[in-house]
Amino acid sequence: MNNNERKYVEKVLNKFEEKKVTKLDELRKLDRKATQGATVFSAIFGSIWTLVFGFGMCLAMGIIAPGIIPLVAGILVGLLGMLMMGVNYPIYKAILKRGKAKYEAQIKALSEEILSQN
Repeated sequence: MNNNERKYVEKVLNKFEEKKVTKLDELRKLDRKATQGATVFSAIFGSIWTLVFGFGMCLAMGIIAPGIIPLVAGILVGLLGMLMMGVNYPIYKAILKRGKAKYEAQIKALSEEILSQN
């Protein structure tokens, strides 16, 4: 058996071995749980309101429909989109703070346990 075949066999064997979950893996998982909700919400919320802003600008520039009424409607829709994009960060910070508070005790205890082992 040559070296490449040996590496392949070891790679296949590793796929089927039971993975040991370490304390560091648990810490990463908790950190991800604490922050992921805020990140996902912020990305979706920001994307939606960016599209609304763009739609309002298209109306205001007369790309979708020319005239004074679409101009005024476009400005209002664009301002609403801009306002909501501006509110996105404070909402993100509030959700993040809530997520961190939820897992804070577990993360601190696990972090101290990992640091005391080294």
